[in-house]
Amino acid sequence: MSNETRVLAPDLSDEIFTLLKARFEKNMDRHQGLEWTSVQAKLEANPAKLWSLYEMERTEGEPDVVGYDEATGEYIFVDCSPESPKGRRSVCYDRAALEARKQHKPANSAMDMAAEMGIEMLNEEQYRELQKLGKFDTKTSSWLTTPPEIRKLGGAIFGDYRYGQVFVYHNGADSYYGARGFRGTLRV
Repeated sequence: MSNETRVLAPDLSDEIFTLLKARFEKNMDRHQGLEWTSVQAKLEANPAKLWSLYEMERTEGEPDVVGYDEATGEYIFVDCSPESPKGRRSVCYDRAALEARKQHKPANSAMDMAAEMGIEMLNEEQYRELQKLGKFDTKTSSWLTTPPEIRKLGGAIFGDYRYGQVFVYHNGADSYYGARGFRGTLRV
């Protein structure tokens, strides 16, 4: 899908702005020192990014601003839903894993969904940073961008939070579970 077609209708734009602003104001500890008016102006100038945030919200990711990159001037959004987003679960890791399954294929893969939404999956470092903002994935788990050397051997990594700790595990990239999805990030 091209960026030209990734534009929300005005009523959906209003809806997502209202949701994002309310979440931003409710969770100021995630983005201390940042102001909503600056975030909104940046989003208004980037309609394709607003569309991606709408997709994150539609799939129950509850995106919120978690930082600002001084070097690039970009706000960093991450899925902050308490559990792995419901609309992105029961997916294997990537297209190669999906195609390798002979039977009981999931409907999609995490990497394909992220690309379709115009976002990137969290990597291990980003996931650990997110966990500093709260306790996420206490009952679910989330696929993480996997280092090539692990993926080349057929594996993929995922993370969760159990027993007061962040755990990163491995699994076959072609596996999928009702309690495993993925979290995304978007820079605006």
